[in-house]
Amino acid sequence: MELEHKHILLGVTGGIAAYKAVELLRLLKKAGADVTVIMTESAKKFVGITTFEVLSENQVLSDLYFDTDASVKHIELAQKADLAVIAPATANTIAKLAVGLADNALTTTLLAVTCPVMVCPSMNTDMYQNIRVQRNLDILEKDGWHILDPDSGVLACKTTGAGRLPEPWFILDRMEALLTRKDLNGKRVLISAGPTIEAIDPVRYISNHSSGKMGYAIAKAAEKRGALVTLVSGPVHLESPVGVTRISVESCDEMAARMMEHLPDADIIIKVAAVADYKPVDPKAGKIKKKEGDTGLTLNLVENPDILRLIGEKKTKNQFLVGFAAETEDLEKNAVLKIKKKNLDMIAANLVGTEHSGFKADTNKVKLIFRDGSSSDIPLMKKEQVADLLITHILEKMR
Repeated sequence: MELEHKHILLGVTGGIAAYKAVELLRLLKKAGADVTVIMTESAKKFVGITTFEVLSENQVLSDLYFDTDASVKHIELAQKADLAVIAPATANTIAKLAVGLADNALTTTLLAVTCPVMVCPSMNTDMYQNIRVQRNLDILEKDGWHILDPDSGVLACKTTGAGRLPEPWFILDRMEALLTRKDLNGKRVLISAGPTIEAIDPVRYISNHSSGKMGYAIAKAAEKRGALVTLVSGPVHLESPVGVTRISVESCDEMAARMMEHLPDADIIIKVAAVADYKPVDPKAGKIKKKEGDTGLTLNLVENPDILRLIGEKKTKNQFLVGFAAETEDLEKNAVLKIKKKNLDMIAANLVGTEHSGFKADTNKVKLIFRDGSSSDIPLMKKEQVADLLITHILEKMR
């Protein structure tokens, strides 16, 4: 969402990781950005101009004198840009930028930009750790540019260590964060997500269909808006959001313990997890075997702790508590009862079991109901968009 309709300058320099810039360009276009690629002469030795022009649907800038408008082309691009990223950024280009040298299309354009700039260093480990390269990166950072630390691993030169260009999806994520308003700056947000599982024996368990997608989308949105996010997650098949502290748990008891442990430090608590309401009274240490003549199995269950109610009892007047209500009927009636019963400031209610909302779906349709009796409907949209609107409503109520 942050990149849609934005004008992005993608600088590509002459490193072996230049091929990753092609995938980054593809992801930027998929996100709805208008991208202009600026290449150094050495970058063209690794990836051809045609590839970038076809994918970007824009002319690549590599020579300040390639046509009659070339003398002002770089200024026009610099003035229009919402964000510039150099991926990969070689030691040579970093050095030029640190001293303000303008000897090619990329360095000249970047001297004229007023938008945020992200530099993604990529080089041999010894080169990256060289005191001169680090000094140049420090200069750029002190000047207000954003330096994305390289990954560690086996490099093309067969050495192992820091210097590898991060994956394009990671660069894209940090670009989105750079363009996102920081209205949660300094706030601590505690989120629970996913299902819990309650063991019957070492092989079998009780759980539900929660995928964790909604909770993870909220964690991702909160981090991008500047929050310090702790995510207590049940078992899910999702990557941890960038910049978020994830605590993995399995049972309701484990989730309750971790949530209560981090509760005192939280400004906002959002309980999205679909916690199992019941657990076996006597989980077996060994696998339960079928026996000849068995006609069935009886499970004795006991109620699990109500994590949301426990938080509601402990929360202070300065903490904002949000619950989620997944219902199959009487949505608003059940949600209002939960607000009063569990001392919530807001509840996000949605009907599950439909094709496009609830568990496993990538989209959701939510009704927000507040303690003061007001409400707001969020229509069907992607869960990432729902998460962003949810946070906006929380901040409005907190103010």
